[in-house]
Amino acid sequence: MKRVPTLSAATGPDTLHQALGHAISDKRLEVLRRISVSGSISQAAREVGISYKAAWQAIDTLTSLSGTPLVERTVGGSGGGGARITEEGRRLLVLADELAQARDAVLARHAGAGASASTGAGLGVQTSMRNQLPARVSGVQSLAQEDPLVLVRLCLEDGQELTSSITRESADLLGLRVDLPVLLLCKATAVEVADQMPDLSAGQCHLSGKVLRIARGAKRDEVTLALDGGGTWVGFAARPFGCRRGQRAFALMASSALVIALDPHQS
Repeated sequence: MKRVPTLSAATGPDTLHQALGHAISDKRLEVLRRISVSGSISQAAREVGISYKAAWQAIDTLTSLSGTPLVERTVGGSGGGGARITEEGRRLLVLADELAQARDAVLARHAGAGASASTGAGLGVQTSMRNQLPARVSGVQSLAQEDPLVLVRLCLEDGQELTSSITRESADLLGLRVDLPVLLLCKATAVEVADQMPDLSAGQCHLSGKVLRIARGAKRDEVTLALDGGGTWVGFAARPFGCRRGQRAFALMASSALVIALDPHQS
């Protein structure tokens, strides 16, 4: 048997929680689960409804996050080879099931107090990205038949729209579809704030809001915008930034800087 991909011996099973933290809300764990049943990556891809390439991306991501091989593949042979999950792969699936059951139980206990299934959406995401907003998918557009990227149109609660550029495999793994609620993330350092509406170039998008806070810096000012539909968006402007608190300003970022995440109870 050959294990793929090969990882450093310094990693180990104690890092399985990393895979759970990032993969529980999309199809990656389901790919692993299907492999455990069918013994075939191609069969798992067909059952989940994604491409063979996307299935391998799922396994590669889980393996990198967990720090230990989760799938063993047999190369060659009369049957063309197969795949099976490792002991750590089985352990990961058990942990995922127990975490899902525990979360369901917590939400059920609080349902009588007015909590909904969406309560706590995004709380499981630990990231350095300060910009996090709920949104809904309003469209998924392929750039071209053979292009590996797709454009995902996203609508915020105040009606503003953004476009995120992601790989086709990622869109398949996330199961993106129209009206799907998602969590939109962006690094503050990827956001440029301006006091005038900028001319957008290809691959750029923008948000507008009122200046909530300005933190003066030596070379740039950090600006927090309060969006009309609630929530904030943080970016940076050349010093000195000309707007005052309460004035409207604009945040500019590349579509490739916008990250899409799912809440497992919203998919």
